[in-house]
Amino acid sequence: MIVRESRHDDVDAIEAIAQASWETDYPTILSRETARDGVEEWYDADRLAAEIESDDALVPVADSGDEVVGFAHAVEDEGGGAILRLYVAPEHRREGVGGDLLDHTREAFGERGAEQVRAMVLAENEPGNEFYRRHGFELVEESETVIADTSYRENVYVAER
Repeated sequence: MIVRESRHDDVDAIEAIAQASWETDYPTILSRETARDGVEEWYDADRLAAEIESDDALVPVADSGDEVVGFAHAVEDEGGGAILRLYVAPEHRREGVGGDLLDHTREAFGERGAEQVRAMVLAENEPGNEFYRRHGFELVEESETVIADTSYRENVYVAER
């Protein structure tokens, strides 16, 4: 498994991983329609392509050699870096892929001079919250995010780079 920066030809795989993850992780949090609309909004091919090209964004992927099995989406900001999303295809979880993506993203922010990294996860997504806690992130605040015109509670975690 290697973690590398994404390319334009990874866009379809990223969208498929997001869709599978949302269906697996959020069935009691988001309706099917909200999940579908949210994935379409957040992972639109043009939007993803723009993020891949952006100097302020990081979109690493975990590549098994045969396929992309996970990705992160992070942005550089005044506070250092912010991991907006990190997803691993459900059939590849518990293989260390998420940790590899997280480590890669934290190192990339460190190379850019960030001293700390924030991570956002839906408050009701307990596996996602546990992932960040397990990797040394501390819950620092609660905020809101909007998915398909509906507001959801989101936890914000911080870790030193």
